[in-house]
Amino acid sequence: MIGSGEFTFDGEAVPFAAGEHLLTALLRAGLHPTGGGTLCAEGHSPHCVAEVDGVAYVHTCQTIARDGMLVRAQPIGDAPVLPSVAPSVRPVVVRNVHHDVLVVGGGESGRAAAASIGAPIVDADDGGEVIGIYPGPMVVVRTDVGMVHHHVERVVVATGVLPLLPVCPGNDLMGLYTPKLAERLMAAGVDLGRTVTVVDPPQRFEGGGRVSAVVVGDERIECDAVIVDIGTTPNDVLARMGAGLAVDVVGGAAVVATPSLCPAEGMVCPCNQTTMAGLADAWERGFTSMELLKRASLAGTGVCQGAVCSPYLQSFIADRTGTLEARFTARPVARQATLSEIAAGRHHPAVPRTSLHAVHEAAGATMDRLGGWWRPWIYSDVDAEYDAVRNAVSIGDVGTLGKFIVSGPDAEAALQRLVPTDVSTIGPGRSRYILMLDERGYVLDDGMILREGEGERFFMTLTSGGASFAEMWVRDWTADLDVRWMNVTMAMGAINVTGPRASELLARLGFEEPLPMLHHIHADVADVACRVVRLSFTGEVSFELHHPCARSGELWQALLDAGADLGVTPHGLDALSRLRLEKGHIIVGQDSDYDSTPRRLRHDWMVDLDSGDFIGRHAIERTNRLALDKQLVGLEGDGPPPFEGAVAWNSDGTYAGYVTSAAWSATLDRSVMLAWIRAVDGAVPDEVLVEGTVVRRVELPFYDPKGVRARG
Repeated sequence: MIGSGEFTFDGEAVPFAAGEHLLTALLRAGLHPTGGGTLCAEGHSPHCVAEVDGVAYVHTCQTIARDGMLVRAQPIGDAPVLPSVAPSVRPVVVRNVHHDVLVVGGGESGRAAAASIGAPIVDADDGGEVIGIYPGPMVVVRTDVGMVHHHVERVVVATGVLPLLPVCPGNDLMGLYTPKLAERLMAAGVDLGRTVTVVDPPQRFEGGGRVSAVVVGDERIECDAVIVDIGTTPNDVLARMGAGLAVDVVGGAAVVATPSLCPAEGMVCPCNQTTMAGLADAWERGFTSMELLKRASLAGTGVCQGAVCSPYLQSFIADRTGTLEARFTARPVARQATLSEIAAGRHHPAVPRTSLHAVHEAAGATMDRLGGWWRPWIYSDVDAEYDAVRNAVSIGDVGTLGKFIVSGPDAEAALQRLVPTDVSTIGPGRSRYILMLDERGYVLDDGMILREGEGERFFMTLTSGGASFAEMWVRDWTADLDVRWMNVTMAMGAINVTGPRASELLARLGFEEPLPMLHHIHADVADVACRVVRLSFTGEVSFELHHPCARSGELWQALLDAGADLGVTPHGLDALSRLRLEKGHIIVGQDSDYDSTPRRLRHDWMVDLDSGDFIGRHAIERTNRLALDKQLVGLEGDGPPPFEGAVAWNSDGTYAGYVTSAAWSATLDRSVMLAWIRAVDGAVPDEVLVEGTVVRRVELPFYDPKGVRARG
C-alpha cells in the first residue's frame, strides 16, 4: 500500500507524504538525484533519473515513493554501480485488455477524441504511465499494481506538448524547473527560495553546482531557482514510436514544430552529454541530415528519444540549410522499463523438453537441466537403474541428441570437410563415431555419421548441448557446396534400449534383425517406424530407436510393457553418467575444455590425416610435433570418489591437474574418474594425490576393455 514513510537515498533517510513522487521528497530534503539540469516532471528528461531498488535510470518525477525503497544517485557519464545485495523486487503481474480504439493522453484533445468515438483513455495523471506502442498495435502501460497490455485495432495519440528545455551555458546546474514542476513543488511545501521566471531563451545560467543568477538579454538576475517557460514543442515520442502502425495523432502532438532559435552553445542532449559544439563538429565531418547527425553525435539516442533535443536538432539543421527536417523515429522504450516489466506475461519455457517429458514426470522422475534440455536425472533408485543396464535391460530418453539429415550432391564432400575421418569409407547402412574440430584443432563436438544408402544421403547426430551451435558452424563452412542440412532434432525422438537382454526385448516388438555393431537399419518396432542404430554408450548391448516424436509415448510404453518380466527399468542421467564413465566415454564440455585436441583427449585414433583436408588439419599436424603437455587420463582409487573439479597434486606437492568426472563403480568396486593431468617431459605420472588420497593412472576403459559385452 502507498503511504507515508521513509526511503533511503545514498544511505540517508528521506521522509515522504502519501502519494508523493520520489523527486518531490528529495527536493524537499535538499537532495538531487543527478548532477543538475532542468527538471520537467514529464518523465522525458534524464535530469531526475536515479537507481531505484537496483533498477537504473528510473524517472523519480514519475515514481510514487514507497516505504523502504533504496534510491541511489545515478552516475553521470558512467555505468550504474551494481548493488552488492540483490534488492527485493515485487513480482510483476500483467493484465491483457482489448479495445477497438484506445486514446493515449487525457488532455483537452484526448478527451475530445475519446468523447467523439466512445473510446477509453489512458493517462499518466491517472496512474497509467505509457511505456510505449508496439506492433499489434499494443499499448504497454505501467501501473502501481503491474503492467497492462492494451490490445487494440487503433491508437489515438493525444499527448499534447512538452516544455522546451533551455540550451545555453550553465543548463546543467541545479535549481532549474519547468512551470508544471515548480507548481507541484510549491503545492507540496517545497521552499524554492528566490525564484525568477524567464520567458525568453536565456544567454546563460551562473552558479557553482546550483544556479545563483540567470542572464536574459542584457539583464542579470540573481536567484535561487529559475522557472523556465520559453515555449513548447510537440510531445510526439509515442507518435514517432507508432510510425507505420494503426496510430492517429491529434492535438498538440500532431503539430509540426516550428524551429526555435538555434542556440550558440550549451548542452543540447543531456542524455548523452552532446553539446552544440559536438553537433557542429559532426556537421563539419559531413553528417548533414537529421538521421546522420543523430548517429554521429548520439543526440536523440538516449532515454528521452529526442523529446528534449530534437527541436534543437531541427533548428540547427534549418539554420544551415533553411529546410525543416522531420524528426527521427523513436525506438522502444519511450520510458525506462525493467526486464521483469518487459517480460511480464510473456514467459516462455526457454529450456526445451523432449516429447517424453510428461511421461518422465508421471513416472516420478526428478528432472534437471543439462546440455540445454530438461532431462530425467533419477526416477527412484539410481542403483536399480544401474543394475538394470548391467544385468537386464533398461530404456533411456536420448531425444535431446542433435539430429540432422544431410543430403545433396556434395553431402559427402561437406562431411569430409567438417570431420577428421574418411567419410567415403562409411558404407551404406554403416555408422562411425566422429569428432568435429575448429580451425585450431580443438574439439567442438562429437557424434555419429550414418550413411543411408548408396546415394549421397546421411544422418548425423551431435551432442545435446552442441547441436544448435554446430548447425551454424556447418552451414558457414559448407555454404559453397551443393548440400542441404535439415535439422530434425525437435521432430524426432530417440530412445536408447540397453542391457544384456536388449535384443530379446526388441524381438518381442517385431525387431529380430541381427544388427552388428555400428550398423543401422530402418525397421518397425512396436509398429512405430524407427531408424534402429546399433552402438553403445553404456558398455552393454545397445540400440538407439530414432522415430517421429509424436509416437514417442506410444513406443516408450510398448517397451515397458513388453519387457516387464525382463526387468526393464528406465534410467536417468545419474545412472548413465556412471555407466559411460566406466567405459571412459567423454562428455564434450565436461571432460573436454576450450583447448582439448584429439591427442590430449586420447582420441587421436579418430583423426585420419590421410583422409584429405578438413577443418583443423593444419593445426593438428603442427601440434602433433610438439611435446605432450597434458592429457585426459583414467584414474582409480580405493576410497570414495572425489568431487568433480577436485585438484590433483604430484607427490612433490606441485599442481598436477583436476578431475572432470568421478563416480563409484559398483561393478569394479572402486572409484573411477577422468582427469586432466599435466605431462612432465611428455609423460603423465602414474600416481597423483586427490583430496588426500593416492589414485592410480590406468588404461581406459575401466570396464570391459575389449568391448565384448557391447558387441553381444
